[in-house]
Amino acid sequence: MNRQQLAHVLRAACTIVGDKDVLVIGSQSILGSYDEDDLPAEATASIEADIAFLDDPDREKADQVEGIIGELSGFHALNGFYAEGIHVETAILPEGWRDRLVGWDLLSSAPAEPHFLEPHDLAVAKLAAGREKDKTFVDALIVSGMLEVKTLHERNELISNDHQFRTDRSRSHLNHFEKTTRDQG
Repeated sequence: MNRQQLAHVLRAACTIVGDKDVLVIGSQSILGSYDEDDLPAEATASIEADIAFLDDPDREKADQVEGIIGELSGFHALNGFYAEGIHVETAILPEGWRDRLVGWDLLSSAPAEPHFLEPHDLAVAKLAAGREKDKTFVDALIVSGMLEVKTLHERNELISNDHQFRTDRSRSHLNHFEKTTRDQG
């Protein structure tokens, strides 16, 4: 997915629910900080945009988006990409993430006024998810110099103690990545 495709998803989602305050919470959130041409291929491979509305306590908006422009919808068939409506609390995010949100000035997303996770917060959420594709995504951003391992360690420690297993697993992955990189260098 590229920025223009993401802008199209955001425009459609915000029009559907009548709310411009949208958060890109999945891997495509990286497009809020970097242009697709600057990113490694692993960072733009997804055809889905995980989006949440900051004011959606009952998931009604997420469900509307999912139903109208989600996977296997007419929108998906026509465009080759789609939105997955999710709730903000779906992701495991480090404390203070809301204070670090990133915006963009891409006018083609109007009426959306999108917010994006700061790249290190996004990476920590991806590592907390623990899927192989998420580790590949994070590793590619580290190798490309877009993420600092030190900052990832710091943000990982800001995850709630309720998720200790995920924090430990993320720490282990980062330590292994550092060791492997050091051994290869």
